[in-house]
Amino acid sequence: MTSPIEFKLFAPDNERAALIGSFSDWQEIPMQKSADGYFRTAVDLADGVYQYKFRVQSRSPDLAANPWVEITDPYATDVEGESKHENAIANVKDGERIVDAYVWQHDDQPLPANHELVIYEMHVADFSGGEIDPHKRGKYVDAIGKLDYLTELGINAIELMPVNEYPGDYSWGYKVRHFFATETSYGSTAELKQFIDTCHAKGIRVIMDGIFNHTDEQCPLMLIDRNYWYYEHMHYPEDPANHWGPEFNYDTYDQSLDLKPAWNYVGDVVRFWVQEYHIDGIRFDAVRQLANFEFLSWVANEAKQQVISFKPFYNIAEHIPDTHTVVEPNGPLDACWHESFRYFVVPHVCGETFDLDQLKQVLDPKQQGYATATNVINYLATHDRQRLLRELGDRGIFDEAAFRRAKLGAVLLLTAMGIPMIWMGEEFGEHKRKSETVTQPKKIAWPLLEQAQNRDLFEYYKGLIKLRQQSVALQSDNIEFCHENAEARILAYIRWQDRGNRVLVLVNFSDQSYADYQLTNLPEDGGWQAWDSNAQVEVTNGCLLTNLEGWSAKIFVWQ
Repeated sequence: MTSPIEFKLFAPDNERAALIGSFSDWQEIPMQKSADGYFRTAVDLADGVYQYKFRVQSRSPDLAANPWVEITDPYATDVEGESKHENAIANVKDGERIVDAYVWQHDDQPLPANHELVIYEMHVADFSGGEIDPHKRGKYVDAIGKLDYLTELGINAIELMPVNEYPGDYSWGYKVRHFFATETSYGSTAELKQFIDTCHAKGIRVIMDGIFNHTDEQCPLMLIDRNYWYYEHMHYPEDPANHWGPEFNYDTYDQSLDLKPAWNYVGDVVRFWVQEYHIDGIRFDAVRQLANFEFLSWVANEAKQQVISFKPFYNIAEHIPDTHTVVEPNGPLDACWHESFRYFVVPHVCGETFDLDQLKQVLDPKQQGYATATNVINYLATHDRQRLLRELGDRGIFDEAAFRRAKLGAVLLLTAMGIPMIWMGEEFGEHKRKSETVTQPKKIAWPLLEQAQNRDLFEYYKGLIKLRQQSVALQSDNIEFCHENAEARILAYIRWQDRGNRVLVLVNFSDQSYADYQLTNLPEDGGWQAWDSNAQVEVTNGCLLTNLEGWSAKIFVWQ
């Protein structure tokens, strides 16, 4: 039994197009253009999997000498092959085109709210699959096998680096060619859904990297009509070093069709990913370069409109340098990567500087204009930044001294106001230098966990994350700096929700160790409990006495 399956291509200013495919022995099937700008044709197909392309008379200036090109469907949800040999895949079942037959199992699972999140940034190929072979590239099924590790650590959100289909079989994924298709080297669409579904079963949200500023040079839209979809020149000339490819033109308005082409296409992409893959948030890449808050506000709202009513969603900006103008209540998105946190904290942990005003700014981002804790995503390292142990090693700080400072950094990350994010492997002391190119693999060295110092760091992160998830004070918007000793390089602050929910953090940014350090100016006498030992500590006349080692932090919980 066969049924008519429609194929369509939006190319409003192009004159001619045709469909070719395995079902026609790759011979042209004419397509008719309608007033809405679409070329269409229907083909009778039985259930099965078919390859196809469009042949279109391009309007792109670079192709003026030879305008007829074969292109992959810009809406293809599965793409096979590479470069000029790419084919879109049509999966037909019961007279309909489908992505796959995956059945979701855990849509009813409650997921943590934004303010409860501890995020783990992950690159699928580098995260897993390399426990025995460090050169093996991980897949979705390998990542599923490591989810129990993440739940043990306490992670409740994963931020996936791009999983859209990109050229080749290994990269970071930031030059997308096919926005609806998933990267085939990581596995199938059903396996990606299984990964997300299994995350949800374990109470872990999945946030996707969305690359909506630029595309690969061979993106089908580039080949159809470059100047209809993209800016003719660099959209953000103030930052020429961060130009990664053709940039979507969100200003173009097609008066004859009453639409903005780039808005329509990217809106369709976002709606598709939320609906088809049940994602729980989007991290918008290169927001500074995209430079269109009106579009971002619209597309962020479109994403939230697709979510099941009781599910939380999180729209995050990568805007470097970070700025409160990109987040609510007046900006278009929920949160911003807090690059200034890393920029100021890492030099303090490395001992290069001590500036109380800088520290207080990033520990309390309200001083920078942010309104709530969920407005900022704090981190010590990302795929774009060196790992903390590498930063320390570059300054000649190794072994026990480096791990001591790594713990200090972890305390700041997990007790500051804001949502903490951990770059994969940072929690156990991965120290590889970051990739200089996006095509250079950097597998996590999982055997490091067998070493005592690395395992100890992992356990320290695990304990801090547990404390954060159990303490509403550490999830709150409130921080009070209660003790400052610039000469000794010591700072203390209290995170609080109410009188009964308070956490006191004392930090020593120096080599000097102290016996019976007097932490003064505490707001109230009474009992505190040391977080790591459960020992009771009394405060009398606003003063707490405690031993304080160099390059360390102490945490106390109000009793």
